[in-house]
Amino acid sequence: MNPGLSKQGPFRALLPLVLASASPRRQALLAGQGLGFEVVPSTLKEPAPEPGEAPADYAARMARIKGQDIAARHPDKVIVSADTIVVRDSSILGKPKDTADALNMLTALAGRWHEVMTGFCVLRHGDGVSLCRTVTTRVHMADNSRDMLQAYIATGEPMDKAGAYGIQGIGAFLVDEVQGSYTNVVGLPLRSVLDFLLEIEAIGVAHAR
Repeated sequence: MNPGLSKQGPFRALLPLVLASASPRRQALLAGQGLGFEVVPSTLKEPAPEPGEAPADYAARMARIKGQDIAARHPDKVIVSADTIVVRDSSILGKPKDTADALNMLTALAGRWHEVMTGFCVLRHGDGVSLCRTVTTRVHMADNSRDMLQAYIATGEPMDKAGAYGIQGIGAFLVDEVQGSYTNVVGLPLRSVLDFLLEIEAIGVAHAR
C-alpha cells in the first residue's frame, strides 16, 4: 500500500486499486482523497507520436499502453494510469535535454497560451473494464524575463518536467492563468478519475461518523 496514504478523505477504495505511475504528485492527489492503493509503475519505453497523430490521442494512447502493461499482471485489480504532455502550437514539448533546452522551452512559452493534456485510463482486465479519455487544460504563462527563467532553471526543478516547469512547485510563479482543471496540469484530472472509479464502484463515499 502507499506508505504516504492519509486515512482522512471523502472516499474509500472498495476494490483493490493500483496506480501505474511513480509520480509523487499523482500519488498525493489520490491519497489525499482517502484512497488506499498500490504503486506499480510501468517500465515500458514510451514510443514517439505516430505521423499525424493528434496530441490528445497520443496522450490517451500512452496512458492505455502503461495501464495495459500493469493490468495484464494484475487482472483482478483496478488500474489507474496516466500520461501528461505539454503542447504548444500542436507540438509536444517533452522533458528538456539540458539547461539550454529548458531555457528555449520556457522562452517559447513565455507570454503565451499553451495546453496541458493528460490521457488517463481506468482498467480491469478481469471483467473487461476499459475507460479512457484525455482532459485538456489551457495555461497562460506570464511574460517572464530571461533572468527569471534562468533563475528558475538554476533550481533544477525544470529538468524532469514536460515543458520544463512544474506548476505545483517553484514554477507556480511562471503561470498567471489556468482555464480548466488545475490538477490536470499537476498530472491527474482528479475529478474525472474519481468519476470513472465511482462509475464502476471501485470506490465509494466514506460514511461520516
